[in-house]
Amino acid sequence: MKKVVFYALCMSAALLCLPLVSCGDDDKDELTEVIGGGSADDDVTGDDDNNQGDETGGDNGNGDGDGENGDNPDNPGDNTGGGDDEPIPDSKKHTAVDLGLSVKWATCNVGAFSPEEYGGYYAWGETEEKEYYDWSTYKYCKGSSNTMTKYCTKSSYGTVDNKTVLDLEDDVAHVKWGGSWRMPTIEEMAELLDNCSWTWTVQNGVNGYVVASKSNGNSIFLPAAGCRLGEGVSPGGSRSYYWSASLIEDCSFDACGLSFVSGDRFWSNYVRDHGYSVRPVTE
Repeated sequence: MKKVVFYALCMSAALLCLPLVSCGDDDKDELTEVIGGGSADDDVTGDDDNNQGDETGGDNGNGDGDGENGDNPDNPGDNTGGGDDEPIPDSKKHTAVDLGLSVKWATCNVGAFSPEEYGGYYAWGETEEKEYYDWSTYKYCKGSSNTMTKYCTKSSYGTVDNKTVLDLEDDVAHVKWGGSWRMPTIEEMAELLDNCSWTWTVQNGVNGYVVASKSNGNSIFLPAAGCRLGEGVSPGGSRSYYWSASLIEDCSFDACGLSFVSGDRFWSNYVRDHGYSVRPVTE
C-alpha cells in the first residue's frame, strides 16, 4: 500500500535542492510519495576506520593500478603507471562489492574516483552533466512536464511508448562505465534498504551512510552529495539523492530514486529533470 506524506516545501530550492515530487501541477509546491524505505534508527559515528565503504581490499573503484589517474573520472585511461600501455577497458576500472544481494554495488558514484567523492549529477535518462537543470533543457520532453517524448505511459504526459526502465543507451552508468555496469532498478534499491544496516558517519571528512550487508558484513559508502536543480548546486553533507533506472508508471514525469538524510532514508518518486547522483550495480 502506497503511503503519501508531506515532505519539505521548497525553501530556496537552488540552494537546498529539496526535491518536490508528485503527479500534480508541476508549477506548484508538491508532495513526496514515499513508496518504500528504511527506518530512522541509524547509528551515528565519527570517522571510524572500521566503517570504511569498501571491504574488498581492492582499489575502491579508482582503477586497477597504482599510477596516476587521468583527467576524466569515467575514462581515466591506463592507471598502471606504464605510460605507453593500452588503456584499461572501462568495465575493468571500477570495483564492485558483494553485499549478498541480487546484484553487486559499485564502491563509488559515476564521475568519482573514490567512495567519498560526490561524482556527477545527471537528469534521469541523460548521460551528460549540464549547466541548467529543468524542463527547458531536459532531453526527453518538449519543454514541459506533460510533453514527454520517451518513457511515457499516459498520453496526458506526452507520447506513449510504455517504456518503464531506462534503455542502456540512456543509462549513464552503462554509457560511462561500459561492461555490465548499469543503474539499479527500484527493486534493487529496495533490496539495499531492506537487507543492509545503515550507519550515518563521517568517512575521510565526508558525511554519508555506510551501508553494510546483514548477511556477509561487506559494505559500501554513499556520500551525502546533495543535488542539482536549475543552475543551483545543493551543498553536500546533509542529504543526497540517487537515481534508479525505474520510471513511476502512473506519473511519467517522475522516476524512482533513493533519498537520505542523517537518521532517515527511503525510496521515492522525483521529477526527472533534477540532477542526482548515480551509484552503479553489476551482475
